[in-house]
Amino acid sequence: GILGSIAYPSYQDHIRKTNRGDAKANLLELSQFMERYYSEVGSYTGSTLPFNTSPRNGNTKYNITSIIATTTYTLTATPTGVQATDTACAALGIDSVGVKCIKGGTKCSNSATASVREEVARCW
Repeated sequence: GILGSIAYPSYQDHIRKTNRGDAKANLLELSQFMERYYSEVGSYTGSTLPFNTSPRNGNTKYNITSIIATTTYTLTATPTGVQATDTACAALGIDSVGVKCIKGGTKCSNSATASVREEVARCW
């Protein structure tokens, strides 16, 4: 019983990190999709994401949304279900210039504060 009470939370944390890894990979894939679209059309306007969940197998852990303008975009992966307990990173995001964010865009890789950049790096 004691071993289980120690091992189970560690296992749950491992699962959350694995799911987060899938979401990050999906965001990077979608970012590349957006860049290819821009190269072909000259604008992000009119682009439609080829998928909007992570993972794509139907067992959704993150919902992916986009905000698209002519020359910019922002992609956000918001945890859902059990994954929503991932409060260390919460919603992950990336934009058209490669800035990576966590916690719904409140902490980003382009922050002037070193501790914020380190926190984002741990999640990304």
